Amino acid sequence: MRLIPTAGSLLCRGALVLALCGTAALAAPQDRRISDAGPEAALQQIFSEIEANRLDAALDRTEMLLQVYPNFRLAHLIRGDLLLARARPLSTFGNAERFPERVQELRDEAIARLRAYRERPDTTDYVPRYLLQMGPEQQHAVVVDTKRSRLYVYRNEGGKPRFVADYYVSQGKAGSGKQVEGDNKTPLGVYHVTSFIDPAKLPDLYGNGAFPLNYPNPWDKRLGRTGYGIWLHGTPSDTYARPPLASEGCVVLANQDFASLSNFVQPGLTPVIISNEVEWLSLDDWQAERRSLNAAIEAWRSDWESLDVERYLSHYSAQFRSDSHDFAQWSARKRRFAQSRAWVKVQISKLSMLRQPGEDAVVEVIFEQDYRSDGYADTTRKRQYWTKEDGRWKIIYEGDA
Repeated sequence: MRLIPTAGSLLCRGALVLALCGTAALAAPQDRRISDAGPEAALQQIFSEIEANRLDAALDRTEMLLQVYPNFRLAHLIRGDLLLARARPLSTFGNAERFPERVQELRDEAIARLRAYRERPDTTDYVPRYLLQMGPEQQHAVVVDTKRSRLYVYRNEGGKPRFVADYYVSQGKAGSGKQVEGDNKTPLGVYHVTSFIDPAKLPDLYGNGAFPLNYPNPWDKRLGRTGYGIWLHGTPSDTYARPPLASEGCVVLANQDFASLSNFVQPGLTPVIISNEVEWLSLDDWQAERRSLNAAIEAWRSDWESLDVERYLSHYSAQFRSDSHDFAQWSARKRRFAQSRAWVKVQISKLSMLRQPGEDAVVEVIFEQDYRSDGYADTTRKRQYWTKEDGRWKIIYEGDA
């Protein structure tokens, strides 16, 4: 597996806003494959002007930025510093502000935005490792990188993810890796948008609306994780963006970014993968990983049809657990069913395969299952979790989706 190259990290050096980052880090980026739809490109230009001591040009660019984003507090702070610089030298970021904690939050936001702009992944030759296969009805997928405070949108092109857009986001006050209710952390995992909540039904805190996620999902429950109410949502009407660590666990976007994201989200279908740091695969490695799991799923389906129950059960982990059965109970049930059937036909369609972030060998597999046998027929939507044991894919959970 090859991880995607980046342009190098931003190291804060400085005295002022003003020397927020070193000259080398502020060189104009060449890779334009990540969108410039937000204010990051303008911030890059402003800091470049400041680094070159062209403060009037920096102020002009800041004024133009505020015309587009009038409630962008970070831009207001930069403007205040630049105006104050006309009267006396500045020693630090936020000279025009009396609240150091708020200044630090804005400084963190500036660093997060610039880091994401500078360390932009190659979205032409690399894809997020988690999107092994999107189902045909899943038009888009969302991938969140909490370390970089960034949300990426991918379009489904025949099962292959194609980059569409990216946005700055905020996460939980205590960071990521939610375990228990009230820990103020954003969960990491594979989730799905369940609905849309109209802003008219919400307090102003949530801005342009909310997309609830299915946290805790079956894998979270298996691991004992608790909590509820994890959403993608907007910002208050008087706020353009929130600091990188600001919510009680939700993923928060600027209202105009939330409105843009809404064009890509299908409640009930769109997956949202939240990762601490996105892993990227070359297209060749991505193809190899998806072929391996597809082959395992096809072998499971074929062995089920064969009515050789031991071969069928060999695809299940000894640690398997459904919502109501452990491996021993599941095995006994399947042996009884096999003895009562003369033939079985199983067809699988609308298959999606989404890898759990941070858990190298756990993949959520969802599909439509068409089961036929003598005396019984059923079509259901199934969710499985597959894991690798001794180099072989096995099912560790199965239930209705």
